[in-house]
Amino acid sequence: MLLVIDVGNTNTVMGVYDNERLVTHWRLATSRHRTSDEYGVLVQGLCAQRRIDAQAIHHVAISCVVPSQLFSLTDVSHVYFDCQPLIVDHRTAGITILTDRPEEVGADRLVNAVAAYDKFQREVIIVDLGTATTFDAVSASGAYLGGAISPGISISIEALAQHASKLSRVEFANPGTVIGKHTVHAMQSGIYFGYVGLVDAVVERMRAEMEGDPLVVATGGLAPLIAEASTTVQKIEPYLTLEGLKVIFDQYTARHQPDVGSNVPAQGNL
Repeated sequence: MLLVIDVGNTNTVMGVYDNERLVTHWRLATSRHRTSDEYGVLVQGLCAQRRIDAQAIHHVAISCVVPSQLFSLTDVSHVYFDCQPLIVDHRTAGITILTDRPEEVGADRLVNAVAAYDKFQREVIIVDLGTATTFDAVSASGAYLGGAISPGISISIEALAQHASKLSRVEFANPGTVIGKHTVHAMQSGIYFGYVGLVDAVVERMRAEMEGDPLVVATGGLAPLIAEASTTVQKIEPYLTLEGLKVIFDQYTARHQPDVGSNVPAQGNL
């Protein structure tokens, strides 16, 4: 089985694949100080809870935007799963990157791009509503074109509460109407409809710069809520990043090791 791990700035999402089937997945808070043993005990405990044999995990694929966790993730792969992990970056993602500095593109963005193109086989814009809200463009031939990054929804909510003394933190929700009748309603309106407008405006401008008619795919925990009022989001794919890690692992293995039962080298080094 394959363990896929996506470490974001706020959340870490893990999943287990048995051949082509996503058997289970978990969403945890990201810790910048988690050790390899903590990861090992955590994964084993989570697997046991879902009645999955952790000893059957022989491969690991990782997307990580928190550099301090890469050593622990690599070590847990060695010690607990007896394998070298495939760590996704601009060299191992298996996608043509048409940006000025490919090494700067986040692994999560590349994983999403690979997953979306593999699934839809056409030009696509991916909107990922995470700690940052990211927009990524993929061409009709599957090349990564670039994108846009804006502060995430949770960052905006926290900033508003911290810097406006009479405003407190509010839940992100669709208030139904734009004109707020009390402070919480007004804050929710500004944040919700403001972000819907942000998504639609950036997507429309990206569309104008791309060839063809790109499909717009949203992912991330808040994607369904944004899609309720968005005029541009066409598909919601909650497991896009996990799916992308599986696709990249399979493609990398096929390119570098005909025997798919063999372990994959860390960082793509043969």
